[in-house]
Formats: sequence, C-alpha cells, structure tokens
Amino acid sequence: MPAAWPDWTARIGDPSGQNVTRPQLTKEEVTAAATTYLDQAWKILDEGETEVRLQSEWFDKMHLENVVQLTSRYTVARMLAREDFAKRTKDGRPVGMHELLYPLLQAYDSVAVKSDLELGGTDQTFNLLVGRDIQEAYGQPPQDIQTMPLLEGLDGVQKMSKSLDNYIGIDEPPAVIYRKAMSVPDQLIARYLQLVTDIPPDQLAAEERALQQGENPRDVKQRLAERLVRQFHPNAAPSEYRGESGGFVTAGPATVEVAAGPRSIAQLFLDAGLVTSKSEARRLAGQKGLTVNGQVVNSAEDKVEPTEGMVLQRGLHRVARLRVR
Repeated sequence: MPAAWPDWTARIGDPSGQNVTRPQLTKEEVTAAATTYLDQAWKILDEGETEVRLQSEWFDKMHLENVVQLTSRYTVARMLAREDFAKRTKDGRPVGMHELLYPLLQAYDSVAVKSDLELGGTDQTFNLLVGRDIQEAYGQPPQDIQTMPLLEGLDGVQKMSKSLDNYIGIDEPPAVIYRKAMSVPDQLIARYLQLVTDIPPDQLAAEERALQQGENPRDVKQRLAERLVRQFHPNAAPSEYRGESGGFVTAGPATVEVAAGPRSIAQLFLDAGLVTSKSEARRLAGQKGLTVNGQVVNSAEDKVEPTEGMVLQRGLHRVARLRVR
C-alpha cells in the first residue's frame, strides 16, 4: 500500500498566517517531524504492508514546464468553485495563487503513486475529487475516495489540532491519554467513540442509549478513555492511568534536564522538548500559548536563564519542570 508523505506541500502552509493549523514549515522542520509522525502512523498502519513515498521524489525533479502542463489540466473557474474560495471571492477577500496551486499539487500525488484510494477529512473532499480529474487527465483510472468527518478537539468547538493544543496525542503516555479523554465535553462522547475508537456498532448504539437514558456521562466517558488507552497502549496496566477509586492518575510536570546558561525562550522550550522548532515556539507565543513559571510569554525571543525547578507550560496539558545541569 503506497502512502504519499507531504514533505513538500507542508512547506507551503498558509503564508498569510490566517490559518494557525497550517503554519509554513522549513525543509528542516519537516524532516525533523517525519520520524515522529511515522512512529505514530505505525500504531495504526501495518508497517510491513506500507510503502512510504516522499513528495520530494517527484516535486524536487519537477521543472516549470511540468508545472505549466499540470495547471493546464484544470480551469480557474472550477478551482474557484471550491466552497472556501468562492466565499472569500464573494466577500472580497484575497485568494493567493499558491492556494490555487495547492489542490493540483495534492492531486499530482495520486498520479505519482498511481493511487486507487485516497483518504481524507470532509474538508479535503474538493482536493480529493481534483485528484480523480487529474489522474484521468494523465491517462490513469480515477481513484476512489473516502472521507471522514472532522473531529472536534477537547475545547468542543474547533477541530482537533496540535497547533490549537486541543488534542489527544496517540503517542502520549497512558495516563495523559486517559486524563485528556476524561475532559472530552459530554455532548461529544458518542462522537469520539464513533470516530476514534474501534467500538463495534452494536456497542456504540448501547453507549448512545445509556447516555440518552440518563447514565452518568462520566461513567461512559471512563469507558471511552479506557478504550483509547487500550487501543494505543495495549500492554498498559490500569494502575498506570487509573487510580484505585476509578479516577485518573494525576501526574505532576515531567522533569526535563537542560544545560545551564541564558538563551531565548524559544530555544529553552525547544531544549525542553515542548516544541519541535523555534518557529513553532514563536507562533505559540504569539497566540499566548506559552508560560514560564505561570507568566504568559509575550515574545519567544526574550532571553531567560533556566533555573532549577522552573516550570514551562505549552497550552493546557504539556508541562515540564527543569533540572539544570
């Protein structure tokens, strides 16, 4: 099963800065994140049956002539029919040329790997259909597509995203997954069971009935949390994430060792493993998403001297206590 890895289009992101879930990434940042993302993917995909193909295999070799040929296979009118493009055009808001190119680049992935099936969220429906059209334009049979609903994050409002820090990470420790799952808004319990777990349809229906008939949502949520832990940490013992009374294990901040000496706050958060790059730290600071000893970071470029016991926090759930060597 071939899987295209977006190491090239990830660098496009949203240069306007309006979409915080799609930041522009450097080539180095994409490379650094690749191993982590693949480790997470293997929790779901069979590594032995999956062939990972990097977009850079074909895009790094693409010449301007090839780009012109690709763009000639689609019309501006059809591209502007995309819902968000159409709305922005109607409202008089700009649509960048790079944004018109993005669906074609994603579509060309399907050509490059000769895709039979492409998966994506419902927000990707337009791009997936463009993939079918471009495959036919290049003489290939069009792929089937399968879309999934977008999952709301722990805030219950915006889609789950690491950038918005409203997510449950599948590679997080059992206690963290359990604790975060217990914070899922009550109205989303059934949706999480349906979209995130492998619960059989009859059991899902039973859980929905239990909620409708007045069972304490906390009890159903506890079963959701246990399913998530078992799904991603099948060997975890209940004592690792659940207390004797059935509540979740509350762990203090993880202790992280860093070198002594002044540095930028961005570098310190990077050294502590709370961000994957200094640009990510700067972006989060701009969103008021970082604190040092409880004080909101206004500029990630400010200098700081790490001290023993200093507490760094990213968002609501990621905290580190420093040990200085």
